[in-house]
Order: sequence, then C-alpha cells, then structure tokens
Amino acid sequence: MASRGSSTRSAARATSSALSGAGRAYRRLPTRWRLAGGSAALTFVILCGFATIVGLLTTRQIRIQFDDSVRETANYLQSRADVRFDLDTGVASCGRLGDLASSEGAKVRVYLLAQPPHLMCGYGGARPLSPTFSLAQSFPNDQLGYRVEVRQVNVDPIGQAVLVYARPLSAIDRTAAKVRFFLILGVLGGTGLALLAGVMVARRAMAPIAELTASAREIERTRDPGRHIPQPEADDEVAELAHTLEDMLQALDTARAETETTLLRQREFVADASHELRTPLTSVLANLELLAEQVEGEDAQAAVASALRSSHRMRRLVADLLLLARADAGRSVPHRSVDLSQVLVEVAAELEPLAERGRHHLTIAAHEPLTIDGARDELHRLALNLIENALRHTPEGTHVNAALASAGDDVVLTVEDDGPGIPEELRPRLFERFVRGRGDSGGGSGLGLSIVRAVAVSHGGSVEIERTATGGARFVVRLPRAGTAAPVPAA
Repeated sequence: MASRGSSTRSAARATSSALSGAGRAYRRLPTRWRLAGGSAALTFVILCGFATIVGLLTTRQIRIQFDDSVRETANYLQSRADVRFDLDTGVASCGRLGDLASSEGAKVRVYLLAQPPHLMCGYGGARPLSPTFSLAQSFPNDQLGYRVEVRQVNVDPIGQAVLVYARPLSAIDRTAAKVRFFLILGVLGGTGLALLAGVMVARRAMAPIAELTASAREIERTRDPGRHIPQPEADDEVAELAHTLEDMLQALDTARAETETTLLRQREFVADASHELRTPLTSVLANLELLAEQVEGEDAQAAVASALRSSHRMRRLVADLLLLARADAGRSVPHRSVDLSQVLVEVAAELEPLAERGRHHLTIAAHEPLTIDGARDELHRLALNLIENALRHTPEGTHVNAALASAGDDVVLTVEDDGPGIPEELRPRLFERFVRGRGDSGGGSGLGLSIVRAVAVSHGGSVEIERTATGGARFVVRLPRAGTAAPVPAA
C-alpha cells in the first residue's frame, strides 16, 4: 500500500511539473501568438463539436437512405421477377432478374423452398448468402458484409421461392469515410484560418502597443523625456496607457530639470566655495611659514610643522575639489600652447625626492617638444597625479616609466610600473572619486585618478588603464595635438 501511494504521489508530481512547464512555455510566447492561439483553440473545439454532431447525423442519414434503397430495390425485383422451372430438364430460369439487380456489387439469389434449400438462380458471384433458412424464420438483415432483404416470389409451375437481394455494406463505409475526411479537413482548415485571422487581428490590435514600445525605445536611446508619446485614436485601454506614459514622461522631465538645476547650483557653490577657500588658506600658510622661522623650542616647532603639513594637504585638497567642481560646472580655464615634454620634466623634478625616499627607479622619456592646446596647471596636475600614484602604490625598488610620444594627431602620455597592478574588482571604479585601493596608506584623498580623467576629457582626450607584460599597471592618456580640432567635452 505504501509503495502504491508513493507511486501515485510521484505520478501526480510529474503531471503537475509537466503542466507547470507547459504553462511557463505558454507564458513565454508573444502576446499576439497567445491571443491567436486562444482563438484558434476555441474555434477548434467548436468545430470539433459541430463536426461530431454533423458526422453522426450524416452517417445515420446515410444508413437510413441505404436501407431504404436496398428495400426499394428488393421490392422492385420482387415485382418484376419472372422465375420458371422446367420439370422435364430440371433447369430454372429467372428472366432479366440479373440485369435488373446488377448495380454496386449487389448479389441476387433465388432459393427453392425445400429442405435443404436449393439454389435456383444466382447473380453477383457464386458465394451463397445463406446456407439454410425456412419460411418460419426471418432472414438475417446483415450477412457476410452485406445488407440483405428477403422476398417471396412465384415459381411457375411449382409454387413459391425465396428471393434474396444483398448490397455490400462497404458502400456505407466508403461514404461515411468520405464524410469524416471532409469534416476533419474542414475542422483543420477552419482552425488554420482562425489562427491566421487571429494573428492578423492580434497584430493589428497590438500595433498601437508596438508604436508605444518603439517610442519608449527611442526615448531610452536619446534619454530625452521631453519627447511625446503617440496617442491612439480609439478611446480604449491602449489610449489610457499612452496617456499614463505621457504624464509619467512629463513628470520625469520636470523632475530631471529640477535635479539638473539643483546639481548645477551645487556645482557652482562647490566651485565658488573652493575658490574662496584658497585665499584664507594661502594666508594661513604664509603665517605658519613665518611662525616656523620665529618659533623656538622643539615642541613648538613640531606643532608648527604639523600644522604646515596639514595646511599644505588642505590646500591641495581644495585645489583638487576646485578643479573637479569647475569640470562639473562646465567652466573652462583659458587654453594656451603648452609643451607637454617640459611639463613632464618639471613633474619628474618635483617628484624626485619622493622616488628617492621610496627607492623607486623613475625614468622619463620625453625627447622632443610635443605641443598641445591646454591649461598648463591642469596638465601638470594630470602628469603629477599619474606618476605620484605609481610611486605611492608600488613596493620599494619598483621601476616607474613615463614616456611621451606622438601618434598621428594625438600626443600619448604613458605611465607604467612593474608593481602588483590594479585589482580586478577595483578596475570598474578606478576613476571614480574618493576610491582608494587596499594598499593606500591614507596619504591620498582618492581624487587623483578622477582628476586625471576630468583633465583629459576637458582637453578633448581620454585615459585608459591596461596591464603590462609583467602584471603591472599602465595608464595611457591621449590628447589632441595643437591645431587639431578636439571634440567639445560634455559638461
């Protein structure tokens, strides 16, 4: 009993799983095919029911007509039968009975009423229809695949005989098969036509939705919520959906404009605040430097030195924030002709103490003047951040190479090292602001590489990160040469 119950539950689970899979497959079909399939299935069910009823009624009517035809033919043969028996020769003649009965494979037999029955005449094959019968018995209606009718006829001069007329039932079967074939063909044809008509109707009904989808994709591509959604002419659910989408886009457009206005004000505030902070910071630094020359005592000098370091760091952070704020606000510094080779040499001289302190091997390759149109301070910051980033985040004894070369209409600055490289999980966020690697000891603000990208973009260039053959990091900055039309960067 337990085994039978377990097998029943397994079969039920299998059936449920199959139905669930079929339901998921049906839900994955496009809506127009589901609508067309539903209408075709409904049409199929209706046509099957109609065909079943028509088939039964038609088959029944065919049988009735066949029976009536057999009966009428038997009566006709009985009325026209001219059976004679020659007593001298013992030979019977049936006249034109065979000619009258020869149709559709019919059989005609005339039996003499005797025991056993004696066949007097036979037409339509030699096989007998009934081996024995008597007057008291009713002749079987169906026999040997034939529909049979029995009549009594006179035999001159001996009395009575039995006329057996039989027509094959295969005629009914053939006619019924033809009826079934045409009904099945009609059901399948009607279902196919219903499917095609359903697809056409569904496609026409889904056309407004397809138009809405195309408009939504165009809005997604252009990111312009100010575009209008096409409004259907009919006042139905699709029109309501179009109105809802139009209202939603208007609300999004309004919210976007408000957000952009707020962000613009915030960027302008940060840029103005950073700019205003530079003046008091410069004053603080000047006073601290003057104080450092006049103060006496180790503790006081240490305190002033710590304040100076913090002030220098704050000034650099303010300068970084000011540069990024100007880039966000779309404010550009006037560009002049700048020799990038000279800028790179100056950066190398500035970072030489840091390289010596970390025992790094710093190599600069800038053999020819390469001029671009740009802001010298920002380009200086770009090269400084890249090389300083390599010096700070690689172990002692690491080789750091900075090279400047010409590539067509571009000037290419490459900074690479043979350190451990950039972790894979950090690469997608490397140029974001305030992002630090695990090896950062806390000396950086996390703005260096974001400034590199902002400066490169503001000068119509780009920056990319690559992996060297030894697994280190390689930064490649491409900037248009002087006199080359650079694309206007997006604010």
